[in-house]
Amino acid sequence: MTAARRLRAATRSSPLALWQTAHVASLLAPLGIEVEPVFVETLGDRTQALGTPLHQIGGQGVFVKEVQAAVLHGLADIAVHSAKDLPSTQAPGLRIPALPARGDPRDALIGSTLADLRAGALVATGSVRRRAQLAALRPDLHFAELRGNVGTRLEKAAQFDAIVLAAVALHRLGVAERISEVLDPQQMLPMVAQGALAVECRDDDEATAALLAAIDHAETRVRVTAERAFLAELGSGCDLPVAALATIDGDDLVLDGLVAALDGSVVVRHGSRGPCTDALAMGRALALHVLSAGGAELLRGRS
Repeated sequence: MTAARRLRAATRSSPLALWQTAHVASLLAPLGIEVEPVFVETLGDRTQALGTPLHQIGGQGVFVKEVQAAVLHGLADIAVHSAKDLPSTQAPGLRIPALPARGDPRDALIGSTLADLRAGALVATGSVRRRAQLAALRPDLHFAELRGNVGTRLEKAAQFDAIVLAAVALHRLGVAERISEVLDPQQMLPMVAQGALAVECRDDDEATAALLAAIDHAETRVRVTAERAFLAELGSGCDLPVAALATIDGDDLVLDGLVAALDGSVVVRHGSRGPCTDALAMGRALALHVLSAGGAELLRGRS
């Protein structure tokens, strides 16, 4: 019998990160590949207890840089990430051979539905994207910072009228019963690549890349490619209210994207439709359209 191939997977140690790595391991197991986790602490992990807003410590990338470094330095063969945490441009020396099938990309309210929130309600979220869009929907709302892993944030939920989390995280951790309402993307456009996983390896590791390619999901790759291209063209990360969601409709790719003022007073949102084969070009073109329609002023002014 041929010995199983073993891959060392760099990962954070939060319950959600452990679920993600175990899920990737379950996808690779039928291929005769065993996965050994290599635990890494990131800047985002080290600052969670301080409650410092993510956009103040670097925004996108604070949960991935040390994980990527473990692969680049040969301490691990692959890295497993929440794709939404990755910067929009590929880290030098790495590639993403696998984007497994995406989960629910939507956001969820815990504690109350949007319609049932009292006037002047206090909603907690660490995301400027979520704050801006909720403020646009309900200018009466007030907001509080919320950080920590999913369990920590759920424990704090009673301190607020509602909190906002990614629906997929609650499903993956078996606590979906806490959801009061899943927000329609027409109300709350998700973060780029929310609900998707990304598996990286070294750019020159052809053997590992070939193994990972077997668990790549074609539809997810098309959707995430378009969304990441939108973000990359904007030159922005999660420190500003930027969002995008791509869906498949028959043979077409449907892409929505937005840029908003921090207080939600201005939201520039547009959509496009085209062939799935044009995902990269569509993402770039939509970003340019949003920029020309007022997004550039918002980004420059950090309104």
